[in-house]
Amino acid sequence: MEGYQHHIFAPYRVCPIGAHVDHQHGLVTGFAIDKGVDLWFNVREDSKVLLTSRTFEGDVSFEIDKPSQVREQHWGDYARGAKYALRRRFELLHGIDGVIQGSLPVGGLSSSAAVLIAYVMAFAKANGIRLQPFEVVQIASEAEREYIGLNNGLLDQACIALGRKDGLLFLDCDSNDYRIIKKNKDMPEFEIGIFFSGLTRSLVNSDYNLRVYECKTAAWNMLAYTDQPLKTFDKTFLRDIPKATYEKTRIAMPARFARRAEHFYTEYRRVRQGVTAWETGNLKLFGKLSFDSCESSIHNYECGSPELIAIYEIMRSLPGVWGGRFSGAGFKGACIALVDVACKDEVEKQLTQRYLEMFPEYEKTFQVFWVKPDDGARFVDPL
Repeated sequence: MEGYQHHIFAPYRVCPIGAHVDHQHGLVTGFAIDKGVDLWFNVREDSKVLLTSRTFEGDVSFEIDKPSQVREQHWGDYARGAKYALRRRFELLHGIDGVIQGSLPVGGLSSSAAVLIAYVMAFAKANGIRLQPFEVVQIASEAEREYIGLNNGLLDQACIALGRKDGLLFLDCDSNDYRIIKKNKDMPEFEIGIFFSGLTRSLVNSDYNLRVYECKTAAWNMLAYTDQPLKTFDKTFLRDIPKATYEKTRIAMPARFARRAEHFYTEYRRVRQGVTAWETGNLKLFGKLSFDSCESSIHNYECGSPELIAIYEIMRSLPGVWGGRFSGAGFKGACIALVDVACKDEVEKQLTQRYLEMFPEYEKTFQVFWVKPDDGARFVDPL
């Protein structure tokens, strides 16, 4: 965009296997994709931040060198959240003039995390702060948890900051160890279909945080039933409790908590199997594990609207769909699928037709997008 010295692209992300476990320090996989958020900006001499959006109405203005006040329930909260997390570590003196734009108007792709990462990178650049990619992940995640109020793990930010177009991100959310597993040369070509149900959503207002607390309560139950010391809620994670303890105590605890734990332990196994499948180029098995992940999300984690479940069941029946699941938290939003390139037109046609027969009220808002894996958040060189 003319008139701006700097341009950051922060991609959206999809997670084929490893759903709803990052906040319990589980194992996850993910891709950055070739759609996302663009932020164009100039560095100011003073401390003022002035932002406009091509996606949302209204302007945002604040001082970068002063503490953030309470959230304003406005798109500018993400910029203030980035400032909040950065100011805990660094002195910030210079603001920016910027304009931000998102490229896909759908939920479930972690647009909020992409926006936060773009602002963290921009404010760091403006103030001469050099951040390693994983530092960007941690700062953006802290902003979303502590300022925005979403109790997430590192999955979204890690995919967005660390993703590579030629590989799959594998992240251990306990140790924070990660690696990019290169695409096997024998793997069939695929694209990622994004099937937007037509329903919009807000994670902070959904059952997302409630599910996090249910997972922690399941962990507390297991510790209590086996006479182990309890930790404070913020330091209690399913990852710290062996599966054998779960097998011993699952009958004793309320069924809903047992189901949340069941999802965690089976998803841990699916990610392990999925990594091996990806390494060996077995897209058929990798896709099946992604379908199985969605099945557990429905029955054990109990998320998914009737619309999302319908999309999942339709795409599971279509030739050329290797695998897929709800994208993001899975309360409204979208489904994603790994699709044989040769079949994508027929998949789009069949899925659209069958979904709208069931839900004709979404005829104007149901959308299909096709994306590919891409590199993570980066500065874009001016043309």
